[in-house]
Amino acid sequence: MKLFPCAHATHPQWRMAVGLVLAQLHAQMALPAYAGAPTLALLYITDHYAADARDILDLLAAELPGVTDWAGTVGVGIAANNVEYFDEPALVVMLCDLPADQYRVFSGVAPLGLGFEAHTALVHADAETPDVGELIREMAARTETGYLFGGLASSRTSAVQFAVSGDGNIKGHGLASGVFTGGLSGVAFGEGVTLVSRVTQGCLPVAPVHTVTQADGPVLLTLDDEPALEVLERDLGISIDHPQGPALREAIDAVRATLVGLAAPDSDAVGRTGHFGSDVIVRHIIGLDPARRGVAIAMAAQEGARLTLCRRNVQAARADLTRICAEIREELEPETMTSELAGALVAAGAGAEPHPARRIAGAIYVSCAGRGGPHFGGPSAELQIVRHALGDVPLVGFFAGGEIARNHLYGYTGVLTVFTG
Repeated sequence: MKLFPCAHATHPQWRMAVGLVLAQLHAQMALPAYAGAPTLALLYITDHYAADARDILDLLAAELPGVTDWAGTVGVGIAANNVEYFDEPALVVMLCDLPADQYRVFSGVAPLGLGFEAHTALVHADAETPDVGELIREMAARTETGYLFGGLASSRTSAVQFAVSGDGNIKGHGLASGVFTGGLSGVAFGEGVTLVSRVTQGCLPVAPVHTVTQADGPVLLTLDDEPALEVLERDLGISIDHPQGPALREAIDAVRATLVGLAAPDSDAVGRTGHFGSDVIVRHIIGLDPARRGVAIAMAAQEGARLTLCRRNVQAARADLTRICAEIREELEPETMTSELAGALVAAGAGAEPHPARRIAGAIYVSCAGRGGPHFGGPSAELQIVRHALGDVPLVGFFAGGEIARNHLYGYTGVLTVFTG
């Protein structure tokens, strides 16, 4: 499989940014290492361009007539190989060279038809859509593997999504012209499209593991049969009953800095000290209930679930991102290799063309809008970790309001997916 052409640009005027992206794409498509006639494009824009989304899509489609299918969305930041764009006007495009019978673009007004057997799917969703979590689970159930990857659009203006198929529009879209708000959209992939995907967390537990023994929706009432609020106070070393002055501020700051990691009743993932497993869902503490001695979190809690208090941690985030990149490399590289091949792989480090043994044609990285460079130690540090681990592979993505992996909606995570040959 050849490399997927990929380009990104920033400019106050969207037409200039589109022109820069088109120049890069055309140049790459003329190179022998890159696909020359891809038909599927992934497009991500920052919310500075949200008002111009339709014009951007129209111009790109007009200048790339061989690309028949488009998918993508908006983020407060977007990702490309080795760089992120936050709080500035930018866009990134990757042209995927996949067999036409092995993918289908879908959206809320033109759902995935029964004639296509989906193996996996890239999903973009609007956080304002009612029961979005349930829609994600339903979509996962419609795939053979149950595996989705993607995220919720994040925008300070319009949470637009892109979905165009075949003749420039999907049947049922009417005059929508491929730009939408609300619902789900994305690309379903057939069994012939080989993907490797991993979830990375960035939090560390700061307290023992507890069991949710009583809950009322999102309100934790008891943990290990003790009032949840008393457990929180003990784990954090605070008191909220009658604090005054600095003690009150310290207690409030401690709660605000604390998250909860939840896993299924039979899971031991929240007990790991190195990193949370992919089956841990991290959520905010959104309130306290002194009357019932409860703690409210940002999701309905299941009785019997395993829970621990946690906090975001830069070192943990860097180590875990490095870990998943290493896992992807290990899965793609041959189990047995000659010394010549091993030397070639070492030579194909950051800044070099990826060696064919890695077999990565392109990558998609969806990270939490609360992560990004500052959380990893500097501008674009998160993407630089990925590049250092995977090499100079084509990569697109965005910073989301929630990350999708399998049939779960995560927070404070990154989802890295690579297309392999």
